[in-house]
Amino acid sequence: MVNKHPEIAATDRAQRVRRVWPLVSGFVALGLVFALGALIVVRDKGMPLTIDTLWMAVLGENRSPIWQNLALVLNYLGAGAVASFIIPGAIIIALLLIKRPWAALYFLIATALTGGTVQLLKHLFSRARPDTILVNVDFGSFPSGHVANAAAMALILSILFPRLWVWIAGAVYTVMMMLSRTYLGAHWLSDTVGALLLGVGVAVVVAAPLAAKIDGERRIRGGRIARGQRESESRAPGPDEAI
Repeated sequence: MVNKHPEIAATDRAQRVRRVWPLVSGFVALGLVFALGALIVVRDKGMPLTIDTLWMAVLGENRSPIWQNLALVLNYLGAGAVASFIIPGAIIIALLLIKRPWAALYFLIATALTGGTVQLLKHLFSRARPDTILVNVDFGSFPSGHVANAAAMALILSILFPRLWVWIAGAVYTVMMMLSRTYLGAHWLSDTVGALLLGVGVAVVVAAPLAAKIDGERRIRGGRIARGQRESESRAPGPDEAI
């Protein structure tokens, strides 16, 4: 039976997390995304920054079939029905099967908000893509939807499953996605940096009010709560425990 009040089992740290720093740090990251986008638009009407052109030159001098094939695989994983429905759907179903509904809800909200915000910013800033594009792309270069989704998913899973290997795998996947988008000429480097900030910002902001529920649910499923805590699960949370 799923516990209706998993926040009762949450640690004090999780209780504090939902109230203070995640909202601050998350909104700071989102603010930096808007600031970077505004800078790009104001400066030469969206023309590439110096770091963008330098990075494209470096990639142009180091092309190989191996890197291109890897980039094309990542392009497939981060686009279309695979990225929008198949992978998120599989993760949500898996979370529900292991009886972590709050985790599934968190994943659904954070990924949906990330995708929606990407499209909003693409139309808001209307930055032109690089001229040397090797794949089919949609409108708008800033920010990268592939990278934003990768960063959000990586951080969400790292929060839900706080293991070192999950953090490392998520970081590697996100960096590889950033490299692949610039390698394929679909985005400037600054597009991927903005997308990284966006994905992380959304994942953190959404996690803040759900932190206690997510942590308590994880602890209950992992059997890491004391008997006294289990006995208290049947009572409704008090005013200080409610979110």
